Amino acid sequence: MKKLIPLVLFLCSTVYHYAQSSDKFTLLRPYQIFDGETMHTDWVVLVKGQRIAHAGPMNFIMPEGTIIIDLKGMTLLPGLIEGHTHLFLHPYNEVSWENQVLNQSRSERTIRAVNHAKSTLMAGFTTVRDLGTEGSMYDDVGLKESIEKEIILGPRMIICTRALVTTGSYGPKLSPDNQNEIGAAVADGHEGLIKEIRTQIGKGADFIKLYADYRWGQNRLAQPTYTQNELKLAVEVTVSSGRKVVTHAVTPEGMRRSVMAGVSTIEHGDMGTEEVFQMMKEQGVALCPTLAAAESILTYSGWKKGIDTDPQRISDKKKSFALALKLGVTICMGGDVGVFSHGDNAKEMELMVEYGMKPIDVLKSATSVNADVFGYGDKIGRIKKDFFADLIAVSGDPSQDIKNVRKISLVMKGGVIYKN
Repeated sequence: MKKLIPLVLFLCSTVYHYAQSSDKFTLLRPYQIFDGETMHTDWVVLVKGQRIAHAGPMNFIMPEGTIIIDLKGMTLLPGLIEGHTHLFLHPYNEVSWENQVLNQSRSERTIRAVNHAKSTLMAGFTTVRDLGTEGSMYDDVGLKESIEKEIILGPRMIICTRALVTTGSYGPKLSPDNQNEIGAAVADGHEGLIKEIRTQIGKGADFIKLYADYRWGQNRLAQPTYTQNELKLAVEVTVSSGRKVVTHAVTPEGMRRSVMAGVSTIEHGDMGTEEVFQMMKEQGVALCPTLAAAESILTYSGWKKGIDTDPQRISDKKKSFALALKLGVTICMGGDVGVFSHGDNAKEMELMVEYGMKPIDVLKSATSVNADVFGYGDKIGRIKKDFFADLIAVSGDPSQDIKNVRKISLVMKGGVIYKN
């Protein structure tokens, strides 16, 4: 009998999670609420079904049968939004990127992705923007649909399927005699770009990602890949479908071409200059800095943070991030998760504070800013009437100590409670 009790409790809790998705009312009473922009100390949130029915002072009569959840000493926030993840990758110190792309079966990678999705949700990230399957073709489409159908647990997914690259620029790099599947889709020139972009959209892409530069120059130095006109064409074709374009860009020229082409976000931006960041500010192009990926990769190579001198890559990251902040560039929160462990997404938020961003601004970046930049600002990222009831509760005040975002007490997505 004693052995049966934990099993029964587990089964009951599982049923409870899904029972919460009915049209019943749930009232959340925390100590304070961060609504995506401002902190409030006299608010409650009433949830009906998948949506927020009320967010504000308790100036109404509770509907009969309302379930009340007291969250004493806790901060309620919108579900966090991970701006740069790869659910089909796992940490490079476990298996290198090349070995994952070349040697792991797609079935294994999908199974891993299912686990990664659950870990991400349980860490309080109720939405992710996935920046490419890296060799797993269009498997992110099935993963997204399986989450939406409640077959598996995971966050809302915004996907690009396969990133676009130029011939010869991307990896894995093998002998010239070897023919191998690379981790992206090759698209060259006018016809190639149009066809590949429309293929990705037809397969289910929510946005298009291109590599505006990559390590294909002499001695593997990063150099631009697509021309200015090619990037402009890619944006024109994509925007006509109501979608956005993002680029991987670390060089000033790759970033400049991306801004001039009209992309939505630039990923990484390691070597961004004052001129480029000023252009981004003026054109409304956001930066997703991926600080945690850089630190993780160097740690795998033997760098001991706090003991060893900062490598050049870290110095570049700190300089570019500080410059972007100073010039008022919109900053997205995205860590390039998959390089490091899924579920450890908060690592990027902690580094953003360490590199000079205020905790309250990091919270905005991971909620309302990401939602607006990605084109979902009318649905998620804020605690607001009629928005999806994607909510998390954490112990303490993350606007004072960002590490508190790890102290998850409640996770709700679409009115369904997954952790309480």
